[in-house]
Amino acid sequence: MSISSLIGPQIPLLRRYARALSGSQASGDAYVAALLETLIADPKLFDRDAEPREETYRLFSRIWNAMPLNGEGGAGPSSASLTDRRLEAITPRPRQAFLLTAVEGFDPERAARILDVEGDEFERLIDVAGREISAQVASKVAIIEDEPLIAMDLETLVESLGHEVVGLARTRVEAVALAQATRPGLVLADIRLADGSSGLDAVNEILESFGVPVIFITAYPETLLTGQRPEPAFLISKPFRVETVKAIVSQALFFNELARPAARRTA
Repeated sequence: MSISSLIGPQIPLLRRYARALSGSQASGDAYVAALLETLIADPKLFDRDAEPREETYRLFSRIWNAMPLNGEGGAGPSSASLTDRRLEAITPRPRQAFLLTAVEGFDPERAARILDVEGDEFERLIDVAGREISAQVASKVAIIEDEPLIAMDLETLVESLGHEVVGLARTRVEAVALAQATRPGLVLADIRLADGSSGLDAVNEILESFGVPVIFITAYPETLLTGQRPEPAFLISKPFRVETVKAIVSQALFFNELARPAARRTA
């Protein structure tokens, strides 16, 4: 296949990514054009054996990161969009890691290859992005999980990002009571709970009272992935990876207008 046929389908998505990085569509498109010009000059730079979208983003990242200005804070112009302003406040390299996973949908391994970093370094970038995001949208988090060790791991993970865990619930009744008492800004929920009750039923009951983003963390993803709508926006399979949970927690809060700083909430 020709390089144009490999890259062509990636351009609309790459333009979205470039805009988010640069702060404007015009600036982002200039970098996309620079990528295309580079490949016209030297087509051998494109690895035809690699997955086309991953390879396109990898080459774009090399061009983007070769510019010293893009390693400095405040790369993009201020925007009227709340999301854009939040993005501009994230340190440049962690911003790339966050966007690649949260917006572009790459898993951590592929995103690390795109940025040409080792897995440990990519995990550090995600951690930095998560903490910088929490500084903007720190929230109360309720955890619905019947396994004590997993619940404690999730609590430690969430708190490491700067969020406040308002409580742990092991059953549907406990979960609904916790949510109604604390009004969390985010819910982490398992599906199968201690007394045989359903975390999905608990979440549905909570959502009848107020809107809140929910991340399902379950060993039974097939319970939710039925092919019917609506399906959950945020789903993590057990055993989970720490960097995956951190990325999705940040994503859920970052793009949710309901999330407010924990300090402004009342229990």
